[in-house]
Amino acid sequence: QVQLVETGGGLVQAGGSLRLSCAASGSIFAINDMSWHRQAPGKQRELVAAITSGDRTNYADSVKGRFTISRDNAKKTVYLQMNELIPEDTAVYYCNMVVRNTARSLFIVWGQGTQVTVSS
Repeated sequence: QVQLVETGGGLVQAGGSLRLSCAASGSIFAINDMSWHRQAPGKQRELVAAITSGDRTNYADSVKGRFTISRDNAKKTVYLQMNELIPEDTAVYYCNMVVRNTARSLFIVWGQGTQVTVSS
């Protein structure tokens, strides 16, 4: 019943920027951790960035200093600002949230994925 909708993916040249958004909808009581993962062709899905309900953040070494994760609790949205993009960032990006609905049931919810392609 809880759904995450991702936007912001696309094609960008190396050195450019993109901003991904992921908005939750449904009967949500609370959202704990929010995170972004990505999966490139031939590679396993990896954690890119995470942010807790207390705004603590964690980043993969490969994106530190270039990506910034943030959240807007009022909008039930997590963002990923991606700067200085490189071709190695090309992947499908998935958002993830740990959500408790209004019935107090706990869910781990994934977005549908959005393609990010960085050209050389």
